[in-house]
Amino acid sequence: MTFRSTRVEAAGTGTLRIVGQLTIRDVTKEVALSVTPEGRGRDPWGGERAGFSATARINRRDFGLTWNQALETGGFVVGDEIKITIDVELVRS
Repeated sequence: MTFRSTRVEAAGTGTLRIVGQLTIRDVTKEVALSVTPEGRGRDPWGGERAGFSATARINRRDFGLTWNQALETGGFVVGDEIKITIDVELVRS
């Protein structure tokens, strides 16, 4: 799975939206990540750090991920909607 951003947009007070191309198993689709700042500050070594969380929801079938198994009680093992979560920490050089 790879994600290549194509643009960054303001999405409200302090939040961003990063739009890009998500590729899973040779299938590429445009996906928007909702980005929230998680804080910033100095680390014990004098560096400046900033943390961010990004989330997106996709339908796994859109990427050719179709395997599933029916449960005896009804329903399926894997749902079609998948939540992708990315946590990032940046360090100013």
